[in-house]
Amino acid sequence: MAARIQSVERAAAILQILAVEDGPTSLGQLAAALGLAKTTTHGLVQTLREIGFVDQDPESGCYVVGVGLLELGSRSPDPHEVRARAINWTDSLAARTGESAQVAVFEGGVARIAHHVLRPGSSSRDEHTGTARPLHATALGKVLLAHDPRAVRALGQGDLASFTYRTVVDRSRLLRDMADVRDLGWAASVEEEHPDQAGIAAPVRDGGGQVIAAVGIHGAVDSLCDARHRPRVELTEQVVEAGRSISREFGHGRRS
Repeated sequence: MAARIQSVERAAAILQILAVEDGPTSLGQLAAALGLAKTTTHGLVQTLREIGFVDQDPESGCYVVGVGLLELGSRSPDPHEVRARAINWTDSLAARTGESAQVAVFEGGVARIAHHVLRPGSSSRDEHTGTARPLHATALGKVLLAHDPRAVRALGQGDLASFTYRTVVDRSRLLRDMADVRDLGWAASVEEEHPDQAGIAAPVRDGGGQVIAAVGIHGAVDSLCDARHRPRVELTEQVVEAGRSISREFGHGRRS
């Protein structure tokens, strides 16, 4: 496994924090949220400002997400293209795991299902493609939240919807969970959207490494999780591998 670069992780965390704030954020607030010294935080945020990813209010000295970053992430992937490139791998994921499998993109402030494969043996039709799933309460949505500042901003500043007693509605905890998703390379949702239902998802990247979609499986908690409600390792590995396979379809990780 390639070594992670700490400064890049910290810069990403700064952008995540700024993305969810309603107004400009001070250096002290950023430092406290990151658990870093102000001098260290200042160096990071100034670098982000110089490349256009962060803007600084000239009067207050506080920071907001920069125009450069918003323009960088302004192009949403075409759901039809995502479906076309992901269909074989998603179908295979469903067949291998015995669970329903989906691919989702960020669109219209939600995780939009671009392709859905029903659980093998199900007699129902594919009626889930095109439907919306909540960002903060699904594994697919959490992958998008962890990697796309637009998705974080789409949560707005109001109360997050609570679907079950397990739904994470505290924004600070949600941000910490997103950091874990980036570290692990996958996300899980256990009874957060529907009782007795769970999901596991992993990122899909384009040729430049940007996360453009999420692929995952969905099913009963007893099927996807162990006795302690932790996602089964073998299923997690298969989901991550599916994400890598679809990413290669977009040119990510290919050797020249």
